[in-house]
Amino acid sequence: MNQLKTILLMGIISAILILLGAQMGEQWMFVAIGVAVVMNLGSYYWSDKIVLAMHRAREVSEQEAPALHAEVAQLAARAGIPKPRVCIIPDASPNAFATGRNPAHGVVAFTEGLLDLMPRRELQGVIAHEIGHIAHRDILIATLAAAMASAISLLANILQWGALFAGGGDRDEEGGMNPLAAIAFAIIAPLAATLIQFAISRSREYLADAEAARITGDPEGLARALERLEYSHDTMPAGVTARPATASLMIANPLSARGIMNWFSTHPPIAERATRLRAMTGVR
Repeated sequence: MNQLKTILLMGIISAILILLGAQMGEQWMFVAIGVAVVMNLGSYYWSDKIVLAMHRAREVSEQEAPALHAEVAQLAARAGIPKPRVCIIPDASPNAFATGRNPAHGVVAFTEGLLDLMPRRELQGVIAHEIGHIAHRDILIATLAAAMASAISLLANILQWGALFAGGGDRDEEGGMNPLAAIAFAIIAPLAATLIQFAISRSREYLADAEAARITGDPEGLARALERLEYSHDTMPAGVTARPATASLMIANPLSARGIMNWFSTHPPIAERATRLRAMTGVR
């Protein structure tokens, strides 16, 4: 269901882009797509280096962390992907993320706080969740969604400024959109694209949770890990992983969102994720 939801949402965001392009002309749509692709291509190919550098993550060898490497290798084998590189972030706030443009270039990173906090059973769930992201190529999907949202924002800005300087009349000489309608569309389209982009991210989190449950055979372990992370984030100061630019990568969003703000969150509520995990084994 989460795979189908991602396909549907990608279809909707594509339709918004095409609709904007049809309103403004093919040439503008191709220019916007080209600019957006160039903007996001670098982040796709060098995502691991960029994100790891931002968080001062350090790659650790098997000699330095033999138990952690063994867990990662075992769970990666169950998921059918090459063993990712393993990095540690010098941060007492517990969290983890995966990056890398494909399974052959996968990286899993854990904060020192998470490794100190998690019992083995829960740590396995966290590792499996991050491996699920790598196996499902979520960096690629996030990059495609971000590229389309960027193109929509660029087109919307062009449309908005064009409408403002279009002059009088209900419609322009070529039968285009009413300027007021164009401005309204230019405001609504990027907002809709952003909401869809975040909804895609949330669907991928559910999918990674399900993959973790599959490869560990222990949904309860990940459910407990998520609840432990939520409690820790509510009771300790935010660390270096609490960055808006990379919050979407984390297993648990370090930036809290409540009520309607969940629409603008890249992560589903922890309680909902734990409930879904427990439903996989009938545990309540």
